[in-house]
Amino acid sequence: MFTISATPIDTAAFLDELRRGRAGACVTFEGWVRDLNEGRPVTALEYEAHAPLAEKEGNRIVSEAMEKFGALAVVGVHRTGSLVVGDLAVWIGVVAQHRSAAFDACRYVIDESKGRLPIWKRERYLDGSSEWINCAARGGHAAAGH
Repeated sequence: MFTISATPIDTAAFLDELRRGRAGACVTFEGWVRDLNEGRPVTALEYEAHAPLAEKEGNRIVSEAMEKFGALAVVGVHRTGSLVVGDLAVWIGVVAQHRSAAFDACRYVIDESKGRLPIWKRERYLDGSSEWINCAARGGHAAAGH
């Protein structure tokens, strides 16, 4: 399951969704808003998404990860709206019978999500300026690292 959320991510609720008796491993990834990108002090981020399309593609990625790595369950959620430094922007959780499958599936979901989901990010900087970044893969502006 992959969702887009305009509200803070409740990691405990998503972990509960992952519980399986056959699971021997759980791997999670948390992507936080950091205060620096490519040498520029960051104060906040804004995420915009085409939610129905992002959830459809996110669920496709989840299905691929489950099939490719044998994960038992995968949950992903990505925030939209305004976030400040330290906020949780994306959360991925994977359970599998063995740790290697859980790690591999988790990495696959976050890596594919970064390149395939119609989510746009605007960084706000300490000097008052802002810039849309990481949009090239989604047909938007020039990309910068994040």
